[in-house]
Amino acid sequence: MTQAAEAVRTVILTVDDDPGVSRAVARDLRRRYGESYRIVRAESGESALGALRELKLRGDLVAVILADYRMPHMNGIEFLEQALDVYPGARRVLLTAYADTNAAIDAINVVDLDHYLLKPWDPPEEKLYPVLDDLLQAWRRSDHRPVPSTKVVGHRWSARSSEVREFLARNQVPYRWYSSDEPEGRRLLGAAGQDGQRLPLVVTPDGTPLVEPEVLELAARVGLATTPAADFYDLVVIGGGPAGLGAAVYGASEGLRTVLVERSATGGQAGQSSRIENYLGFPDGVSGAQLTDRARRQAARFGAEILTAREVTALEVNGAARTVRFSDGSAVAAHSVILATGVSYRQLPAAGADGLTGCGVFYGSALTEAPSCHGQDVYIVGGANSAGQAAMYLSRGAKSVTLLVRGASLSASMSYYLIQQLEEAPNISVRTGTVVEAVHGADHLEQLTLRDVVGGERERVDAQWVFVFIGAAPLTDWLEGTVLRDEHGFILAGPDLTEDGRPPAGWEPDRAPYHLETNVPGVFVAGDARAESAKRVASAVGEGAMAVMLVHRYLEQS
Repeated sequence: MTQAAEAVRTVILTVDDDPGVSRAVARDLRRRYGESYRIVRAESGESALGALRELKLRGDLVAVILADYRMPHMNGIEFLEQALDVYPGARRVLLTAYADTNAAIDAINVVDLDHYLLKPWDPPEEKLYPVLDDLLQAWRRSDHRPVPSTKVVGHRWSARSSEVREFLARNQVPYRWYSSDEPEGRRLLGAAGQDGQRLPLVVTPDGTPLVEPEVLELAARVGLATTPAADFYDLVVIGGGPAGLGAAVYGASEGLRTVLVERSATGGQAGQSSRIENYLGFPDGVSGAQLTDRARRQAARFGAEILTAREVTALEVNGAARTVRFSDGSAVAAHSVILATGVSYRQLPAAGADGLTGCGVFYGSALTEAPSCHGQDVYIVGGANSAGQAAMYLSRGAKSVTLLVRGASLSASMSYYLIQQLEEAPNISVRTGTVVEAVHGADHLEQLTLRDVVGGERERVDAQWVFVFIGAAPLTDWLEGTVLRDEHGFILAGPDLTEDGRPPAGWEPDRAPYHLETNVPGVFVAGDARAESAKRVASAVGEGAMAVMLVHRYLEQS
């Protein structure tokens, strides 16, 4: 069946108990999609389910279902959960008020929600249609059949369980979470012959049980690419943050055979951000996950390979080839390399923190843990934009959010717009001149010892959740002896290599290093890993694109 013939019978269904809103949604949908899709509207969950069953009996296809959250008798999440049994391949959207965003976040896990929209969605050209366009395109690429999801059985305070959930979520792998002390979780453990002492248990879509799987095995079993398709490329991009994704998009789109290698999940620190509001072209903000997903799909559409869960341990120069070696001993080579390894959050220098990592102490936003913070007191350590964005996001459901900042103010490290938002949020407080000295708890976080950096006074506070956003440690130790770095580990490039007017030691070409080129010809750096970089998403993307332009110049002269 062709796409055109298929679309004639394909349905977009919307359900809202408010007749006025229901008609408004249907009107906006028909205006944009009425010629290609049949728009069906209902004013209750029960009638919508009846319509879906009738469509199923007739053999019609349903591409997208939009449901209002606040409906009597059956709310939007309950309806979507039942609709999932009828049309598991349909894309699911929840319409919510701002006060219900926590319900929408919960729905991501309960009904594999694809998106949620805040009401009102005016103008639809900006807030409704782009979302529906992406979902319809994704639906058309699928085969419309039920897609079995990965199941994860773990414990709330299991560090490894938290890591697996975060890995799957950041890699856009659908999964269902089951607590090991709940009936369904115990049933899955029993079926796998496990007693719950070793967690997490991951059951792949084909029914294969994995007990405490390593990241590489997990990635391969859930369908992520982990092995390069070739031995030699034009360009290897190391790191899948904004700089790496930008380089992959521009490299592949301009004809370079490109492979991107990421050790965990694409997006980097930006991919963990709940909302980026100062990125060009997104006046209402965009989550790091949304931006990452779009960039990853864009790179793949241009032909870039994306490898996940591959740790790079060495860079070798073999004549004109640049060889990238992995932790398992395998390697891939290329004419050129772009280092976009980014930075990681520094470990919390507090007694007891290491033992409770993943058990109440989290690095980065750890968005999979956000629903569990509902109604509780949350602490965030750090004073940069990432900390402020996390504070705003968590404040939607948490009882209180306390930002712990070592410095005397936020103005030195946080954007002005974020500082204003924090000041206006009633349940967010900022404690400057404060550090975490100790972390306390048996199997999970229970208390923090806070210290005033000026007077030295100490205070012990109850806490179950602390999210750490401190410092920026470059992931470049593996480059020791090959690529020049500064005293902090950031990579030197271009003018920073020739401050005295002379090229770096061992430099062979009869030209100076290009702007983003390291001391190794053909090896470039982009983004946060570069010395004196701006540490902003937009600049990282720009450097990724610029690095590709310089790669072309290098290849033309080689």
